[in-house]
Amino acid sequence: MKSAERTLEILQTVARWPGQLTAPDLARHLGYPRSSLHALVRTLESGGWLHQEPGTGRLRVGAQALVSGSAYLDGETVLPYAQDAVEEVRTRTGHTSHYARLVGGDVLYLTTRYASTRDTDTFRVGRSLPATATALGQVLLAERTDDEVRTLLPATLPQLTEHTLTDPAALATAVEQARSRGWAVEREQSRAGRVCVAVAVHHRIPATDAISCAMDAEQATETEVRRTAEELVAARDRLTATLRREGVR
Repeated sequence: MKSAERTLEILQTVARWPGQLTAPDLARHLGYPRSSLHALVRTLESGGWLHQEPGTGRLRVGAQALVSGSAYLDGETVLPYAQDAVEEVRTRTGHTSHYARLVGGDVLYLTTRYASTRDTDTFRVGRSLPATATALGQVLLAERTDDEVRTLLPATLPQLTEHTLTDPAALATAVEQARSRGWAVEREQSRAGRVCVAVAVHHRIPATDAISCAMDAEQATETEVRRTAEELVAARDRLTATLRREGVR
């Protein structure tokens, strides 16, 4: 059991910091004995789950993870409807749009339509970011009670930029604001120079999925943020009605 848990933690850690950690780095980060960690890394590498860069030894997730990830997407019944919704949102707002799911304390990006090539290196399908640092995550946390939110959050809130909310009280305020107005906005918390607006999709209780738009900070006037939020709410309502009508859960 311990070996299985360590294997999962290795994969999750490398996926979060692709190409940034070597095996010794990973051992220090996770606190595992080097000998057992190296054995697990070799096993994962031989099975195609990890790839070690020649020369640097830095680790990346291997091709087998893509095969399994594609199987997850293939079985996701909400995805065809979500893809139509994000395409509609991008067309109506002119902004990059995303559909993501809350998985533990992270948001997992399931589909994206780009309006700017600036987003392609950050918001890829299969990428996950801390829920606390994204509008997608904050609006989904707002669908939960304060006690439920606390169980999802790590002891130390991760910091992605100088604007990321790392104070639990400040995060609680942002979540409450999202709860009261029905949508969330974060300014440069997940990426410098970018502002995101998000709404939850209500085909499940509590909501697990959300739609968002990302725009340059200089575009994000109060008027534009509110216009974008209104477009997102309208698209969300249409998507929710469709999913309920089609029996998609």
